[in-house]
Amino acid sequence: MLDELRKPFLIIALVLIFLAVIVEASSSLLVDMGTPGAAALDAATPGYGITYLAFLDGLLFYVVLLIALAIFIPEKITGRLQGCATIIVTFLGCLGTIVAIFTCLIVLIIMVTLLLAPIFGTIAYLAIYGHFERSKAAATLSLIMSLKIGFAVCLVLAHQNFIKDKALVLFILTSFLGNLIIGFLHNFVPGPIVSIADAIAAIVVGILAVIWALILFIKAIPSVIKAIH
Repeated sequence: MLDELRKPFLIIALVLIFLAVIVEASSSLLVDMGTPGAAALDAATPGYGITYLAFLDGLLFYVVLLIALAIFIPEKITGRLQGCATIIVTFLGCLGTIVAIFTCLIVLIIMVTLLLAPIFGTIAYLAIYGHFERSKAAATLSLIMSLKIGFAVCLVLAHQNFIKDKALVLFILTSFLGNLIIGFLHNFVPGPIVSIADAIAAIVVGILAVIWALILFIKAIPSVIKAIH
């Protein structure tokens, strides 16, 4: 299969998904969610959903990177190193994502507690978390989705057999689903509650990333065992 690959399209696909991860990881710089109330109270402003996509798409980038490396590195070498590298990457990724999920869960509990504690609690919530730039978040999500669509198209153009890889197709669809979940929750609730919806979306996306990290971790175990023997 690797001999029949259209290498330029595969490299472009790899670059596009990498750019998507970069945009997601730096979304706090691209989406200005700060409010005067938050600055005055020295509290962290919310906005986790887009950033947490980086956990999921980072794993997707890693999977495609392994495919691309197989073009330039002999299979004997990649076969031995791939399993060990995947074990390390997925373990650290899973651990980091779980920590991030619990961090976001704590923030979500704080927001809900403030919102449901009238009068001063609700006022504090509105001052700190009540403003969310949905339009800027939507623009960032649109950019990310465009990069992902371009990535998927280039991957198919690189080789049509990628469509037959059910695990890879399901992973890509999960990545698209993460975008849709965040966009839907951002627009489903009234403006003042978007911060809560965003935190919920981040937790859901984080759980999806943990599931895929565990899948990749389990699939890499036989390769590690073979490498040891």
